[in-house]
Amino acid sequence: MMRSFKFTAVILLALASASAMAVDARDRGFIRLGMGEGEVLLKIGKPDHEALNRVVRGEPEEKTWTYFPHIRDPQTMTIIRFHSGQVTVIDRQIVR
Repeated sequence: MMRSFKFTAVILLALASASAMAVDARDRGFIRLGMGEGEVLLKIGKPDHEALNRVVRGEPEEKTWTYFPHIRDPQTMTIIRFHSGQVTVIDRQIVR
């Protein structure tokens, strides 16, 4: 019984890590204006850096997500700005 539990746990862990690796950094180029934060997270994953640009009570929040160059997209840094949870700016910069 315990052996089958360990085997199942190992399989589930392998599948979870494989799905995390399945997010292709090249998909960053398919982010579009107006997408919501959740949609961006599902498409390209968590950002490498997140900054709150403006947080004022009663006003829409503004934040910036930065995705650093990745092995599958080695020369491009992607910066996405959100206003009230929607993508308003997409900046893809070549870095060397």
